[in-house]
Amino acid sequence: MRPQIVLFGDSITQQSFRSGGWGASLADTYSRKADVLVRGYGGYNTRWALFLLNHIFPLDSTKPPIATTIFFGANDAALPGRTGERQHVPVEEYKENLRKIVLHLKKCSPSMLIVLISPPPVDEEGRKEYAKSLYGEKAMTLPERTNEVAGVYAKKCVELAKDMGVRSVDLWSKMQETVDWQKKILSDGLHLTPEGNAVVWEEVVKVFNEAWLSAEAMPYDFPHHSEIDGKNPEKAFQQQCL
Repeated sequence: MRPQIVLFGDSITQQSFRSGGWGASLADTYSRKADVLVRGYGGYNTRWALFLLNHIFPLDSTKPPIATTIFFGANDAALPGRTGERQHVPVEEYKENLRKIVLHLKKCSPSMLIVLISPPPVDEEGRKEYAKSLYGEKAMTLPERTNEVAGVYAKKCVELAKDMGVRSVDLWSKMQETVDWQKKILSDGLHLTPEGNAVVWEEVVKVFNEAWLSAEAMPYDFPHHSEIDGKNPEKAFQQQCL
């Protein structure tokens, strides 16, 4: 059985297997070496994610994932008093919820590679344009998220990772290194374009490689076709399955 890599998060994770998605690219990177499982839940915050832990990561599992990415915060950072208020989670609770998720995963497997991914930046004008496309004149004039607040949550995510000795990706900072990131990286002011997905994939693979989960170093699950003798194929499979 191949080892499993689980992607746990909100809509940015749920959409990661779309064309050009970062999850699809990760599955391609680990093709025949690990199964990449998407557990993304559009609209979820860390408060709601806690209810899923025992279902997705049961403590009595005999085969826990070898690695898990935790990618929440975009919804937690929705502002009170605006259209996304129902999703808002105060930043200190957000940090504590991430701590609970990490502790649960460590109970599942002390050797699991855990990677926290910060929320991405927010293009406020893009969010307003997107709201207008949905609601027309009824759309609120103020965006339901701001880049400044998203940065506060991103900082807490990275701090928590350091406190708990796990890896992290500061996506909020990394994405803003791209010139004209508002249009190149984000499709609606929040979700990712193919270029934005490529940034996530590159950063996750970099962290995996820096840890101990380099795809290049992992074996194929069965013999490569070049190792199979056309006249005596069973020999290659007998050697691998011993």
